Amino acid sequence: MTEPVSPVDLAEVLGVYRRMMDAQLGVLLTDARCTPVLHDAMRWVLLGGGKRMRPAVCFSAYHTVSGRPAAGAMAAACAVELVHTYSLVHDDLPAMDDDSERRGRATVHVKWDEATAILSGDALLTEAFRILADPGSWSDPVPPRAVLRVIQALGHAAGRHGMVGGQVIDMGIEDRDDTVEGLIHLHARKTGELFRFSAFAGAVLGGADDAACDAMATFGELLGLAFQVADDVLDLYEDREAGGRDEAETPSFPALIGEAASRAKAVELSDQAIAALSPFGDRAAVLRALARYAVERDH
Repeated sequence: MTEPVSPVDLAEVLGVYRRMMDAQLGVLLTDARCTPVLHDAMRWVLLGGGKRMRPAVCFSAYHTVSGRPAAGAMAAACAVELVHTYSLVHDDLPAMDDDSERRGRATVHVKWDEATAILSGDALLTEAFRILADPGSWSDPVPPRAVLRVIQALGHAAGRHGMVGGQVIDMGIEDRDDTVEGLIHLHARKTGELFRFSAFAGAVLGGADDAACDAMATFGELLGLAFQVADDVLDLYEDREAGGRDEAETPSFPALIGEAASRAKAVELSDQAIAALSPFGDRAAVLRALARYAVERDH
């Protein structure tokens, strides 16, 4: 597959990247040695749709800094999608958000059972790190130090300092700061860290220097925050149709500052993300389009 060219047709770009991801994820989950039920559950959730936004950021960051085809970042893109998908499986569990449907299909614990959901999530998480550590995953030669930086960054983004730490706060297991600043801190960990990883990993694998990697990481974190604030607004419409939700249980920007201010906040964060791309000039056209899409989408 060839890289999309300017002017950016983001729908085309996302379509190309989604097909790349779906094809590769399908290949990854064809191991006949895997327990059949576990194999089926992993495929059910991983290949059941999704925007593939985090892989798109990783691919685009890689292409921006290297000028090479995005497939060179495939291992990192697959890894972040596996981690994101594991988090959805666990989030859906009765002890967490207790959801029965995901992307129009039954959640794993509903289609199978809670034990299968827990274990399939565990398997998706560990598979992410196996892929990154496997030399056979890399289509282009990658310096070992770059691979180690990517592995370390994903561990940070997914773990206690990132997504899991954010989920602990979101669940109210620890005291939650229900202010705008507290909510930004929560979303920076729960959502922003995986977006930050995606952009950072693409830059590292593309051979960017430290300053460029830092700029790309800043872009990714701000993009993730903008994406989450926009999600809060979109959820507001879904909640109205469903008869509302308990805002004390699920903090959101609209609940704190209202719908209009939340929309403005999402645009502000998107603008800040775009500003972080200034070192990359016109090469970052796709990333800029992604930042706009994050706040303009309707689903």
